Amino acid sequence: MNQLLRVQNLTVSGDGFGAGEGQSLERPFGHADPGEMFSWAGATASWPNRTDPGGTRGLDDYFTRDFRNNIGAEIMGRNKFGPQRGPWKDLDWRGWWGDEPPFHTPVFVMTHHVRPSFTLSDTTFHFVDADPATVLEQAREAAQGKDVRLGGGVTTIREFLDAGLVDTLHVAVCDEVVLGSGVRLWEYPEELLDRYHLDVVPSPAGAVTHHLFWRR
Repeated sequence: MNQLLRVQNLTVSGDGFGAGEGQSLERPFGHADPGEMFSWAGATASWPNRTDPGGTRGLDDYFTRDFRNNIGAEIMGRNKFGPQRGPWKDLDWRGWWGDEPPFHTPVFVMTHHVRPSFTLSDTTFHFVDADPATVLEQAREAAQGKDVRLGGGVTTIREFLDAGLVDTLHVAVCDEVVLGSGVRLWEYPEELLDRYHLDVVPSPAGAVTHHLFWRR
């Protein structure tokens, strides 16, 4: 069975940044406004944090729903897990997501400073110091035949792209958001066309343009 490595619902600014500068505990995306960046998903009927009935249907809702489809494990970089740098000073810190993280699978956090694994609800976090290919091998074994999601951040996604390991990539580009600095995925989406096919589909709601890449 072919287990894909998928990037799903990665959201970047119109100038290609996935996060701004100055990440902190209070501002996980630095100077970027997550409410503005992720409004396209938050408006959908399938947004998991929705507290009121309603929400949009259509393409944006499909991508929001598909986020969990056939995913057996997640890979992320340390900066997505939290704002700490260097050796762990606070092992009580267990990520941005509280006692019930949204992943519902094993999660492999790439870091040069390993720490013991721990479980919150139905999500177990493993901390690994290894190259992308080795981490992917571990995640595929844990996924038990399902696909693996590469969750970010942008620096980690670029590492896997440069290693030729990503099978499909969905990027939602917020065309009207300009960050100017931060952590950048690309200058232009066409940078990936030597390795991937690309379809570009505007969101019916007009908030983003969806870029869908798959291997050549």
